[in-house]
Amino acid sequence: MNRRISGLLLLAGLIVIGCIVAGCTDTPQTTSGQSAPPAGQETPGPVAEGTGNVSAGNNRFAADLYRHLASDPGNAGKNIFFSPYSISSALAITYEGARGTTADEIGSVLHLPQNETLRRAGFAGLDAVLNSGDENYTLRTANALWAEETYPFLPEYVDTAARWYRANVTNLDFINDPEGSRATINRWVEEKTEDKIRDLLPAGSVDPMTRLVITNAIYFKGTWVKQFDPAETTEEEFRVAPGETVQVQMMHRTDEDAIYGYTETESLQVLRMPYAHADGTELSMLVLLPQEDNLTAAEEALDARTLSGIQDSMIDQRVRVVFPKFTLETTYSLPQVLATMGMPTAFTNAANFSGMDGTEDLFISDVVHKAFVDVNEEGTEAAAATGVVMNLASAPMEDKTPVFRADHPFVFLIVEEDSDTILFAGRVVNPESA
Repeated sequence: MNRRISGLLLLAGLIVIGCIVAGCTDTPQTTSGQSAPPAGQETPGPVAEGTGNVSAGNNRFAADLYRHLASDPGNAGKNIFFSPYSISSALAITYEGARGTTADEIGSVLHLPQNETLRRAGFAGLDAVLNSGDENYTLRTANALWAEETYPFLPEYVDTAARWYRANVTNLDFINDPEGSRATINRWVEEKTEDKIRDLLPAGSVDPMTRLVITNAIYFKGTWVKQFDPAETTEEEFRVAPGETVQVQMMHRTDEDAIYGYTETESLQVLRMPYAHADGTELSMLVLLPQEDNLTAAEEALDARTLSGIQDSMIDQRVRVVFPKFTLETTYSLPQVLATMGMPTAFTNAANFSGMDGTEDLFISDVVHKAFVDVNEEGTEAAAATGVVMNLASAPMEDKTPVFRADHPFVFLIVEEDSDTILFAGRVVNPESA
């Protein structure tokens, strides 16, 4: 299996790179008033070329988003973990309803194939690959549309989401019961992620103006081919910065059977730790460890060409592995970072999602993402979910009544009106002073 198509993106204190690329399974049933996939149209199987294009685009998006999150001052000194494909999958479904500049910007940020057939078949093919099942690990993904029950979405958009992304529609009452609707969506996410992602949509994220929520959920649990012996795990120092350490649980695998894919450069050591599998797609964790404390060398290696060259140079050999146990939980609200990356229009009243409803009244009010990962001696459990919340744009009522609030220094005149003669002039800086 081409390792660029399979893999698991894990980004923590050490940068762990791979790709979880997915579509969906077991989505909610289409309810009355919404269209099911057209008769005779079945979700296509894997299409090699399209799959490769979508996978490559996802990897570029992963590197771009990582760099933006890493450069955010609010994330300084913090761990980072996310599922790029959960985000791009949800936004790809959103893209299907975008038009004009809105579509151009989303497509550019996600690096989506411009060819419609390659794009759609690529997502469907990856869905088939990743949901094919394996007796040695669990990997599943799901997409869904959650629509305001009174709002008329175009059958063509609903059909596209169902056919190519297996994102069926469930009708909800956003207008009269936004909190109940939010709870329904969050329960679905919890179910799809084995309760690892809770409260994806925070309180207030769904309101009576919400017309559509697009969700993706992804869950993975696998065991190492080379498991670590818990008896060998010891508390040791982990250097978080030059001269600064913390105590963590470090796993050890240094025996004769510790055979791993490995390579190194002047600035990096790179290790591949595979997960056990039978007939399903191969998954592994790729760890990029700087030779020094500076993460820059690892972050620069996220370039697709550089990373591909590193992977191609890896050789299976004995490696003495010492690796930390860790559990991460992250939450991101992404409108600002996605706008900075190049898709600002989608979050404004200038957005054009006419492919969804035939109007230009919808815009993205939020893109929320939560992720979880637990790495231990046995293996890895990871989950993530993304919600794209689309609201009805409301043109603000323009209030032309002027407001004169003299709550700061001002100049005043006393004028004789008939001749417009200024009789007195002055200013008030502090009304309490004489």
